[in-house]
Amino acid sequence: MSAIAPDTRVWFVTGAARGIGLRIVEAALAAGDAVVATSRDAASLRERFAGNDALLPVSLDVTDERQAAAAVAAALDRFGRIDVLVNNAGFGLLGAVEEASADEVRRLYETNVFGLLNVTRAALPAMRERRRGHVLNISSVGGYQSGAGFGVYCSTKFAVEGLSEALHAELAPLGVHVTVVEPGFFRTEFLDQSSLTVSPRILADYATTAGQVRERAVQINQKQPGDPKRLAQALLALVASATPPVRLPLGTDTLQVIGEKNARVAAETAAWRELSASTDFPAGE
Repeated sequence: MSAIAPDTRVWFVTGAARGIGLRIVEAALAAGDAVVATSRDAASLRERFAGNDALLPVSLDVTDERQAAAAVAAALDRFGRIDVLVNNAGFGLLGAVEEASADEVRRLYETNVFGLLNVTRAALPAMRERRRGHVLNISSVGGYQSGAGFGVYCSTKFAVEGLSEALHAELAPLGVHVTVVEPGFFRTEFLDQSSLTVSPRILADYATTAGQVRERAVQINQKQPGDPKRLAQALLALVASATPPVRLPLGTDTLQVIGEKNARVAAETAAWRELSASTDFPAGE
């Protein structure tokens, strides 16, 4: 076990070889923290951070529950604890809901939802024992509002949001924080072929909805407004807070989407309130 100072945070980051995950690893190391960085193939991490004793690169396929347990065990053996778990591993699926095949949907859920659960279940016992820790589940603006072309992907992030809310309620009394992070469009490889699966089935009826989103995704790739380095700095500020939020939206695009959806839901609820309330038993019955 490596000796580390009590005030040094130990991060465990999945999907750490590129994109947001890599930026988080770099920021945490620069802040003087220790990091367990995981990826399906950790070779690039070993090469990139060679000689840095504060980093432990670990190969991890989050869909394999045994690998998740082994990776957490390696982290605890090396550093003795995990202070911050960042469930970042995941990928996207572009296409209308009807266009997506059962296999495409299954693979997406295996990583984005079941993979997150595998790692979380493996890491929580040590956090509960210490009565300390912070779980960051990386969701998306699509976890707050779904949209044409990304419906199945957004559904996985809706699942992450629901799990995170429940985890927050269950773990808060035990001293463990949970925050679901909702990035908007950040300039990473998310829209590249390495991170985004595009359903090959194309139905003409969806040309003006999901079809336009397919075209737009190509146009905005590497032109997204969000800066992943600033995102990583925001997460450093988040874990330093004594009272972190349940949700942390990141990016002005996410803030706009949330504001518009909240207003729309409030107006729709008001318009249908009478019918909604009519389904209770009458008073006294």
